[in-house]
Amino acid sequence: MPSHHCHDQEAFTTHANAALTVRHRRKVAQLVIDQGLPISEVAARFQCSWPTVKRWAQRYEAGESMHDRSSRPHTMPAKTSPSTTKRIVSLRLRKRLGPVQLAARVGTSASTAHRVLTRCGLNRLAHIDRATGEPVRRYEHEHPGDMLYVDVKKFGNIPDGGGWRFVGRAQGLQNRAATPGKSKNKYRNPKTGHAFVHTVIDDHSRVTYAEVPDNETATTATGVLRRAVAWFTARGVRIRRMLSDNGSPYISHLSRDLCAELGITHSRTRPRRPQTNGKVERLRRTMADEWGYARCYASEGQRREALPGWLHEYNHRPHTACGNKPPITRLTNLSGQYS
Repeated sequence: MPSHHCHDQEAFTTHANAALTVRHRRKVAQLVIDQGLPISEVAARFQCSWPTVKRWAQRYEAGESMHDRSSRPHTMPAKTSPSTTKRIVSLRLRKRLGPVQLAARVGTSASTAHRVLTRCGLNRLAHIDRATGEPVRRYEHEHPGDMLYVDVKKFGNIPDGGGWRFVGRAQGLQNRAATPGKSKNKYRNPKTGHAFVHTVIDDHSRVTYAEVPDNETATTATGVLRRAVAWFTARGVRIRRMLSDNGSPYISHLSRDLCAELGITHSRTRPRRPQTNGKVERLRRTMADEWGYARCYASEGQRREALPGWLHEYNHRPHTACGNKPPITRLTNLSGQYS
């Protein structure tokens, strides 16, 4: 009798359609081969068909695995050739063509071109950088504090009584006119001004700090940065680098001197390349949808009062970029790991 040195694991399940588990397949085969029981009797005992019992008995006798074999065919004559795949990908990156145009150029069907694009992760143009034509590459710094993104987002101030998004344009104009302390634009309509939301995002954890001062001057921006660094430091994070755009608050001598004082290396994005600061750009959308214009605020003061609560929720709720865990959980400083 041949020895049966199979490397199968004692699994209780194999796949959804399995007639027997790996352990029971071996037991069925042993009853037939080692103990000589009839196949029909074993099939009745285990409530399965006799061809199933015969198949596992034959594999056991041959010393084969009790696991399911792959359903993938040995050969695939109709599979798209590597050269065709390469041409489709190259044209997609260089010309940004759709499946129909790609199929016409390569000489294949549109469904085949689409299948190739999907397999290569290029089926959506959003996955391709518009400036370079290269696939978008996601990156993340290894530790909290390795990189901070800073930026200022302007939101239109909300007049007393509510803005036009919720009360309509006519009522919104009346509310703007009735709000005290407002100047007028060139059309002699009252101006509500802007709320300057200064945001600071940690690249590794996505934890966000934000304030809403009355302007975006260098003095204000450096004050926000100093408080943000202190906020992160209180949570065990030492800030090493910072990335900003080329706005006046961040190219000032005040910003330069503060970074030197705090030991922060300051980098700037390339002009007209907002993708470099993509995490800030994405946060802007989320902030506008979930805080800035999420509900009908009775005044600008009411909206600003709601910001700390929203930030706390944002930092403590699951985030897809953090493996569906809250960003704040990534700030844990284990045994001085980041010090």
